[in-house]
Amino acid sequence: MRPNPQPPNLIPQAINRQRPLNKRKLPIGIESFSRIRQEGYYYVDKTAFIERLVSEGDFYFLSRPRRFGKSLFLSTIKALFEGRQELFEGLRIYDQWDWSARHPIVHLNFGWGDFSDDSRLGVEIEAQLSEVEQLHGISAPSTSPAARFRNLVKSLHNKTGQRVVVIIDEYDKPILDVLPTPEVARTNRDFLRGFYGVLKGVNEHLRFVFLTGVSKFSKVSLFSGLNNLIDVSLDRNYSSICGYTEKDLDEVFADELTDLDREQVRQWYNGYSWLGTDRLYNPFDVLMLFRKREFRAWWFESGTPTFLVESLTERKIASLSLDGMIASDSSLSTFDVGDMAPEALLFQTGYLTIQDEESQNGKRFYRLGYPNREVRQGLNESLLRWLVQDPTPQESISAQLLPLLRSNDFDGLRTLLESFYTSIPHQWYTNNDIANYEGYYASVFYSYFASLGLDIIVEDSSLRGRADMRVLFDNNLYLFEFKVVEKAGEGSAMAQLKAKNYADKYRASGRPVYLVGVEFSSERRALVGFEVESP
Repeated sequence: MRPNPQPPNLIPQAINRQRPLNKRKLPIGIESFSRIRQEGYYYVDKTAFIERLVSEGDFYFLSRPRRFGKSLFLSTIKALFEGRQELFEGLRIYDQWDWSARHPIVHLNFGWGDFSDDSRLGVEIEAQLSEVEQLHGISAPSTSPAARFRNLVKSLHNKTGQRVVVIIDEYDKPILDVLPTPEVARTNRDFLRGFYGVLKGVNEHLRFVFLTGVSKFSKVSLFSGLNNLIDVSLDRNYSSICGYTEKDLDEVFADELTDLDREQVRQWYNGYSWLGTDRLYNPFDVLMLFRKREFRAWWFESGTPTFLVESLTERKIASLSLDGMIASDSSLSTFDVGDMAPEALLFQTGYLTIQDEESQNGKRFYRLGYPNREVRQGLNESLLRWLVQDPTPQESISAQLLPLLRSNDFDGLRTLLESFYTSIPHQWYTNNDIANYEGYYASVFYSYFASLGLDIIVEDSSLRGRADMRVLFDNNLYLFEFKVVEKAGEGSAMAQLKAKNYADKYRASGRPVYLVGVEFSSERRALVGFEVESP
């Protein structure tokens, strides 16, 4: 099991806002390998992974969240097969590669483009195919994009005498962009299934194929013809194929770490796992931190997860249940239009990561959790906005909550939360049954604390059971239990906390422990109980 994180310093230490004097530039938003190598940018060497991939197989697929370095990795593959030897001097693959062989490249990138209606995908594909055709002087048949793709691969092989390398970036973006419009998403998916199926029929003309994207659509829905596609998304040998390791920061970015609290850097941005031994950093976060010299949710703020938040709330998935969600191999691979397991959606998009794994009777299970403070804080703030639907009380309560907790002003905390719960719009109650109240109330409560960056564990286990929520702040421990008073047969929240002796496991820590029983009424639509004891 992964150890619990240390409590975060909620007010980051003052740091030098000026970047250290150094000779390299930060490659923020730079996805071109040649530009990075030619213009003096920092570069984290990933070429050993390419050498292994090429030596072990031909057809590969990789799923990683956005802004994790997938496009740069593909650009590196492209330069390598083009034989641009001068760019690789000093890198690990330099002495392991046959520079005399140069292969034609078909590089398709769906990272840009508008796919909002089902007529635009074909136009975008034909435009990109046309660029490759013109570059190599190949005439295009006046038929479908799939036929042009097939003709292009065969013609390139015949013309150059070298088998073709195909790299496809953001293969799934034409689907993901239109998920809120399922009919367009299905049309785009079916179009891409036929287009990608071309690769199976021209196998003898191909030297190497690599596809990347955020999501991992099931082979049945999108890659039904590509049974030779090797998925390295959860392969331990390739777990750090994208992203930065601790060693990368030490060896490549040592000059940039000046005046930065290394533990703060870890708490904010480290923590992603794809089953390897290393916990990884999101490159975009690290580079933005080095540029701005400020701890902020750089990656999270660069893309609003509107569809994700809507999907979670429509399915009535409580935010309290996200940290510690259990998933299997099959559930993480179940991803299709209209059939998206929430755990797969959260994991593939980078909002949850693998914390632990376990094998049971030959089936593998994973415990998912937030990778770091940035994601926990940012996602819960977004969920809170959706749950509350009125930003004014949300921002007011968030501003007051931390000072009240710091001074252990529980009377003030109760008054603050009572005023909030009575302001929840009436229509919310008319759309939900009593079974949902406890999860909704507890989710709002939890998300307020999580959005402030507090150290939280949900369903904190002890020998006698599980407290709903544990908060560690200012060396104090707070154990919360939530109840809806109308649910028959259940005792009070405080009674359960005391009867189960949840505080026993913390007595040896020497920290003050507070039991907090929180009760809601679905009939009165209000917080009706807020008891605090220090056992």
